[in-house]
Amino acid sequence: MRKLIVFLLLVSFSTIMFSQNKPAYKLYNSKGVKVSYKKMIRKMKKADIVLFGEHHNNPIVHWLQFEVTSDLNKLRKLTLGAEMIEADNQPQLNQYLNWEINQKGLDTLARLWRNYSTDYKPLVDFAKINKLNFIATNIPRRFASNVFKEGFKALDKLSNEEKEWIAPLPIKYDASLPGYVIMKEMMGGHGGDNLPKAQAVKDATMAHFIIENKTADNLFIHYNGSYHSDDYEGINWYLKNGNINFNIVTVSVVEGQDPKKFNKENKLKADFIIVVPITMTKTY
Repeated sequence: MRKLIVFLLLVSFSTIMFSQNKPAYKLYNSKGVKVSYKKMIRKMKKADIVLFGEHHNNPIVHWLQFEVTSDLNKLRKLTLGAEMIEADNQPQLNQYLNWEINQKGLDTLARLWRNYSTDYKPLVDFAKINKLNFIATNIPRRFASNVFKEGFKALDKLSNEEKEWIAPLPIKYDASLPGYVIMKEMMGGHGGDNLPKAQAVKDATMAHFIIENKTADNLFIHYNGSYHSDDYEGINWYLKNGNINFNIVTVSVVEGQDPKKFNKENKLKADFIIVVPITMTKTY
């Protein structure tokens, strides 16, 4: 009898220890209160623009981006856009969306990120199949690199054609925005004032192409690194400075030891905050 009791206790303890729920993510609002996926979709459905921030190598967030896009497509007319494709590659992207070239052709003609095939191709193909516009919103990286080296004056050297691939000059810039200040501090002064300027020109350009391609009846979903829209800065700041009263919903992602526990330091980072395990597999 004693052996049976010990056995049952061990089984019970083992069940408690190893049947703990291990969620791949938990969803919170800006105040750190758990919310449902359904509630997030309801709020996004009423928005003009969704800035869906990501960690570029996090598979859970990429999956959620696809699921959110698919579900919202049933409720609203959509336009999609992404940081991960640069504005001068829009013609090649359009050729792919219009079935004029195949994936090999796009790989050859456009500058695609190394994780494109696993993380962004599903979204581009969704747009292709559903006949949605997909906008390449980012500044060509070589132009941002020049800003890092020389400041905004580097943009004055661009040709008229090249200026079509960036936000209109002069670039509005507020060096006191906390995100840019923190970026400069994190680098210990390396890069000087030009590092946050290079970030700002990306934010400004992405906001510009979102505004330029936003139609009155369409919801624009934009995929970007969360640092481009966290704390309602970055792209969000430039959209608000475009003198247009957009209803914008932002999404961010943070990593934690336990997704079921919200770190209060992440409050107000975005309208919706995805907490994923720090041990989650990376795509690269």
